[in-house]
Amino acid sequence: MEYHHASEMNEVVSEYLNMHIESKHNDLGKEKESKEAEDLEKRSLIEKSYSTILSELGEDVGREGLLRTPLRAAKAMQFLTKGYKETYQDILNDAIFDENHDEMVIVKDIELFSLCEHHLVPFFGKAHIAYLPNKKVVGLSKLARIVEIYSRRLQVQERLTKQIASAISEALEPAGVAVVIEAVHMCMVMRGVQKMNASTVTSVMLGKFHDDPKTRKEFLALTMRK
Repeated sequence: MEYHHASEMNEVVSEYLNMHIESKHNDLGKEKESKEAEDLEKRSLIEKSYSTILSELGEDVGREGLLRTPLRAAKAMQFLTKGYKETYQDILNDAIFDENHDEMVIVKDIELFSLCEHHLVPFFGKAHIAYLPNKKVVGLSKLARIVEIYSRRLQVQERLTKQIASAISEALEPAGVAVVIEAVHMCMVMRGVQKMNASTVTSVMLGKFHDDPKTRKEFLALTMRK
């Protein structure tokens, strides 16, 4: 009797767990469907807005070359600003490791593309990142992912540089973080002053990179040399 009782209890527990897992999967499925529906609704509104813009510019939105342009532009804009839906916590929660290492870690020449929030035209370039571990290290590709998250938003370069540095500092609590971005802005190249060779360099130094000139100098020497 005891054996059958234990067996029945195991079956009940197993059934309960299966129901719980199935319910969780159903909830996740509904959440995903809801987000997809919301994205489609937003895309439709953006598409209509692009149709209006093209018409106001004097274009015929009914001509063959522009029939699907508003939809393509809406999809492109959603992709170029997808960083609003992402956080650094989402990508780092399983990629931070305990490691007895306290020397400088540098990842340089991380390509980035973003949109200037003043004119909605691109700026692009490279980010150089360094941090001094405080018993914690992160998977190197995750630094590039952090750059991606914040660059895929409407930005100014100064804020982008600070957001990347702050995210790394909050996630790893290192002894120091340094970020330098070199970028070309189409708002300067294509319009306005139209200076083809102008580039913008911004930097943020936190912790030891800010307080110790030797550490800062080492970082700049390693990243800025060609």
